[in-house]
Amino acid sequence: MWNISEVALQLPTSTASNRLLQPLWDYLLFQHYSQISSPFFPVLLAFSSYFIFSVPFAVLDVLGEKAPLFKYKIQKGRRPTVGMMLRTLGTAVYNHLVFVLPAVLITNVVMPAPPLPAVAPTVWELFSGVLGVLLIFDAQYFLWHMVHHKNPHLYRWVHAIHHDYISPFSWSTQHLSGVELMTVGFWSNLNPILLKCHPLTVWTLSVFSIWMSVEDHIGYDLPYSPSHLVPFGLLGGTMTHDIHHQKPSSNFAPFFSHWDRLFGTAVTVKRTQKSDKER
Repeated sequence: MWNISEVALQLPTSTASNRLLQPLWDYLLFQHYSQISSPFFPVLLAFSSYFIFSVPFAVLDVLGEKAPLFKYKIQKGRRPTVGMMLRTLGTAVYNHLVFVLPAVLITNVVMPAPPLPAVAPTVWELFSGVLGVLLIFDAQYFLWHMVHHKNPHLYRWVHAIHHDYISPFSWSTQHLSGVELMTVGFWSNLNPILLKCHPLTVWTLSVFSIWMSVEDHIGYDLPYSPSHLVPFGLLGGTMTHDIHHQKPSSNFAPFFSHWDRLFGTAVTVKRTQKSDKER
């Protein structure tokens, strides 16, 4: 692997100077090279994102009706306990210690990561890479998810743990079996390789996809969530996935809505002020 002096010597300044993200990439390379070049950095980034994104909504759940956003709570009658939160967080920690970290160690020995590039991606490369990987993963997980709900044996032994709770909450995002977590992790690592994504694109994708996953599980249908901001109902969002936990034969796609529409498994509910008052 390159050291930082080798990166500096091989930096093509004429190309790099035209790239908007180059100052950020230079800062990461020259100030934090030892951290971002570690094989454990993507794992730390992913888990810390999951933790940081989950904490605010855990606080809202603890506050209950006193929370300022409680009016957006989808299933007001079901509130996660601290014990449920600790159990799901414990599952995530256990899976990372038992499955993820050993997999990273083995992969680093068998197939070491290539040296970090000296040039940053263009904004278009970053955007198209993130969108492309999200679309591919959405198709992969949709089919995997639907099959595991249709097959009772696969559901019982692989996916059922994720449906321990009818009303999802932020920590339950990674309440998964080891098999499901490793399957998701395999796709999450393979797809950026297939699309030849830059490391900065991969890290951006990791943070953004984890936010979308956590947002699917928070149990609050916030008016400024991406599913409400993106037009034409292209994204699933919190309400869509909450319905999936209530009606497990619907809404299998993790991010977008087109696969469920095509397969006739889409179920949507529009919330109104009246329905909020009746809850």
